[in-house]
Amino acid sequence: MEPIQEGATGAAVEDIQERLASLGYRIDEYEHDGKKFGRSTATAVARFRLDHELSLSEAVDAATWSALVDECYQLGDRTLYLRLPNFHGNDVRQLQERLNVLGFSCGEPDGCFGVYTEAAVKLFQESVGALADGMAFQDTFDAIDRLKHVWDGKPAAGPHPAGTMGFARAANVLDGIGLAIMADDPISRNVAGRVLNLAQATSDSCGIEVVSSADEADENARALITLSTTPHDPHATPTVGSIALDDVDTLPTRLRTALQGSRKSPKATRIELPVGTDPNGSFTIGDAQTYAVLLLDAICAAFDGLEL
Repeated sequence: MEPIQEGATGAAVEDIQERLASLGYRIDEYEHDGKKFGRSTATAVARFRLDHELSLSEAVDAATWSALVDECYQLGDRTLYLRLPNFHGNDVRQLQERLNVLGFSCGEPDGCFGVYTEAAVKLFQESVGALADGMAFQDTFDAIDRLKHVWDGKPAAGPHPAGTMGFARAANVLDGIGLAIMADDPISRNVAGRVLNLAQATSDSCGIEVVSSADEADENARALITLSTTPHDPHATPTVGSIALDDVDTLPTRLRTALQGSRKSPKATRIELPVGTDPNGSFTIGDAQTYAVLLLDAICAAFDGLEL
């Protein structure tokens, strides 16, 4: 494209001015009303180029126009998915920032929809019970928006480890937790029982119960977690959100996000236990106890201050 610079007029100048103004750059009213590329517009362009590490100039060339269009995208303006060339822009950066805060790491938010962002989208979709196809469209944006109280105003470098808490604080969380745990298979039932034992050892009045079905849960239960060793089927229509017991650092945050994003009553999610990778097919008592410790730590961290 031919550079657009001071002295130009018309619809293209008006478009540039409106985009710059939406990003907070000052344009004199008389220039905007007259669609004139004057001194204030040239100054705004120069500042935009400087802010986006473009060469120093007051003209809008192809690179500047591309960067200006990218920066004006807002999350929800378009469907985002993995393609070549990659989608890039402010909406992608917003998606990455919010997923990072919610515990689904995209890495450093760079505004480019690559393989790590697609993987994070799939994990988030799975956690809220949506079809995990990696395509971020309106349903995905709505699910993220429902969690605005979680991600709004938080640093988004990601990932966000929740860390561990002290014994007294964990006991306090367990007292009013209101959590029912179900299990889909013998190994999961073993782990669930150990979680309950650990919880009761932490607090005599812990609010965790292990049940055989949702109907058996206490009427005051706030949440229902199902443990399973069955891998999640990415092609099946999910009935409840699902997360994996893999990245221990982000597990509490992902569990919290899954429960807050659930539309079930009580809030419900599924945790997949990583079982079956051993060539001998063995699963030891030590494995079950390790999973139970990791799960209880994650549960305490996730439910600390959690409102459902």
